Amino acid sequence: MRSVEETKRSLTVAPFECAWGEELRFGEPGRGCITFEASAQNDVTLVFRHQLGSRHYHYKTDTSRHYTVILGSHRNKRLKIEVDGNTAVDVAAVGLCCSSSFQSYWISIYDGYISIGQGKHPSNNLLFQWLDPDPNPHVQYVGLSSWDKHVGYRNISLLPSAPPNSIFWTQIEYANVHPDADARDYVRKDNCGQRVLADFLENWDFSDAVFVVGTERKVVPAHKLVLCASGDFPFEIGDGATIVLPSASYPVLHSLLEYIYTGSTQIAEWLLSSLLELSSQFKVEPLMKCCKEIIDCLEVDKKPSDSGKILIVSKGRLQDHRFDSCPLKAPLNVQKVAEFLANGEHSDINIYVNGHGLVAKGHKLILSLWSVPLAKMFTNGMKESNAADIFFEDVPPKPFFLLLQFMYYGELKLDTGDITSVLVQLLLLADQFAITVLQFECCKRIMEYLSEDTVCSVLQAVSSIPSCKLLEEVCKRNFATHFDYCTTACTDFVSLDEATFKDILEAMQHGDMTVTSEERVLDVILTWCMGACETFHWTSVDELLRTSTPEQLFGERLSAINTLLPLVRFPLMHLSILKRMERSNLANHIQAFRQLVAEAIEFSHAGQLMPTACECERFQHRRSSYKELQYISDGDSNGVIYYAGTSFGKHQWMNPVLTKNITVVASSPNSRHTDPKALVSKNYQGTCFAGPCVENGKRVSWWMVDIGQEHQLMCNYYTVRQDGSTAFMRSWAFQGSMDGRNWTSLRVHDSDPTVCYPGQFASWPIVGPAALLPFRFFRVALTGPAVGCTWNLCICFLELYGYFH
Repeated sequence: MRSVEETKRSLTVAPFECAWGEELRFGEPGRGCITFEASAQNDVTLVFRHQLGSRHYHYKTDTSRHYTVILGSHRNKRLKIEVDGNTAVDVAAVGLCCSSSFQSYWISIYDGYISIGQGKHPSNNLLFQWLDPDPNPHVQYVGLSSWDKHVGYRNISLLPSAPPNSIFWTQIEYANVHPDADARDYVRKDNCGQRVLADFLENWDFSDAVFVVGTERKVVPAHKLVLCASGDFPFEIGDGATIVLPSASYPVLHSLLEYIYTGSTQIAEWLLSSLLELSSQFKVEPLMKCCKEIIDCLEVDKKPSDSGKILIVSKGRLQDHRFDSCPLKAPLNVQKVAEFLANGEHSDINIYVNGHGLVAKGHKLILSLWSVPLAKMFTNGMKESNAADIFFEDVPPKPFFLLLQFMYYGELKLDTGDITSVLVQLLLLADQFAITVLQFECCKRIMEYLSEDTVCSVLQAVSSIPSCKLLEEVCKRNFATHFDYCTTACTDFVSLDEATFKDILEAMQHGDMTVTSEERVLDVILTWCMGACETFHWTSVDELLRTSTPEQLFGERLSAINTLLPLVRFPLMHLSILKRMERSNLANHIQAFRQLVAEAIEFSHAGQLMPTACECERFQHRRSSYKELQYISDGDSNGVIYYAGTSFGKHQWMNPVLTKNITVVASSPNSRHTDPKALVSKNYQGTCFAGPCVENGKRVSWWMVDIGQEHQLMCNYYTVRQDGSTAFMRSWAFQGSMDGRNWTSLRVHDSDPTVCYPGQFASWPIVGPAALLPFRFFRVALTGPAVGCTWNLCICFLELYGYFH
């Protein structure tokens, strides 16, 4: 953590001015978080830019790229985000600023993800999140500015920001306990209706135990689960629910229970030894240690005893103050609480899932601490309040039990396997039962495991959950970036709602994407409008319109065609294709299609002379970061490895292994005939092989190419050349990987007789969804012996083709 210097910890910015400084700088360009307190009537304004500004800097006159966040705009009624002086976000947010006192805020930026919240801790009290479709990766300096009135700033800190796949920051709260503070003030964090353990202190709700204390026999309610997770309370004696303490006083018992339920208590100094005695009787060890420490300190001081002095006893003396979202905290032993779920001890509710019977013996207290809906169910006076059994319908059993485990352990316990589908179901349950912490944890995990194969199913689930907007935006960007693959691997995208599908298509208008042709975009739009279970080429749809009307073919999605078709860049298509479209049934039946095709044909003739050509995105090439390296013939100079030998088009060819543009590794150690340079050279090698090794208990031989940390390839063709031997490969796999450890087979050859003479070139296409997956590492790996029963992989040349980044 890097804090602003002491001179900058409190400052006042005059109207239309801006405060800058080297200390107001992110540790990494494009990524950082600022926390601060501000006092103002309106327009708390922060500017984020590449370089320092001046005192009289104003974002409205800045011609360089920058972000501006305005809290309390429009007389303290709006929240605004401006990008390069243009408004990108303008939403209602009444009363964000306060002139009578300082308010805490935080703003985080991570590669264009802008998150804004109130409070001292990033990710707490999130107000708004927005994803810039064209992120500014250079913003580094923060300017503290104002509008027409003075703004006071203080307690400014710069922190690292959380990545987009981790919407949690590790939160650290230094809660110094003051003598006049009530311990319960440190337990309750908000007023959202969720109960905390302190609410159940001496409360009859869910109580299943009582203390009878003192000569007056005062009855004090308690909860066996809480007590038994904190110490050793003998409920097996007597009626199993009552503990009689005739010699104890109520103030001492109250302090004991208050410490157990809140982690802190206050007691008169003259009663401290009685509290130590009672905590020792029930073996509440953290409280025993605290009392002993205080007594030892008092003895060392040797000051006259003040019998009326109030002492604070807190678990904070023994533990750090790390913020923990789990409502079950020390001195409770969370491991013991988890054991109560496993063995059903002290249970007061049997939990059934229809179709699966009894899934757990639970505790209403635990469920109520985590879930407001469940707490209301158990306390609203309805039949569930007194029922010993509760039934849940249409609840998946495995995710539901994971939800119960989370309530008792305070952490998510997941096995490997189909993790994403389970997490999505768990996320929906967390939303149903309003367990916000679990929602965030599920979102974080889903983003960690998110892939092109799962993005559609995740999108379908999260689009209806307001608290998952960041995850939704990440999914949309992932889909747009890997558009070809996501729409080829399966047709789940047809289940997306119109707004989500349109957002994806609009996201493709900006940033990197992997669309290989505009026809592909058109095919996907028509398939979505049809709700088809397979992808239709536009010519197939055109054929269907010979015998069907648009209303019959597209149904209720017909109206969406006029909105979606303009997102296809028809002017980028070849003129011959446009001419076919002009004569098609699609043009005859759909006016928007006919107009867009006519516009594109006009553009092909007039080019940039068209008045709208320079202004409309339809006439501009998409900003793809992928370069097409197309296979033409065996041994050509169009592949990735040859391109790397020219330092990616910068000079004449040199062996890319020598220039360190790529790395080649074999399954056997380097030697005279196992030379990485030879595999990517342009010269024929009489003897060149990779020897066998053992992986996962199986014999295998392979050559592997690493195209570099900064590069990826969607491979759609590859070429090999046999060396001078007759050890021809017959069974092998061509594979891709992002990390060099986990491999995806792009093409599998089983008893393939293609290679049949020394020095032969052989090439194969990669087809289907695999051709649309980007990888950094590629390898040819024998899966069976070559001719002659040898496990040597005898190739002297390898080339790769496709879309290179």
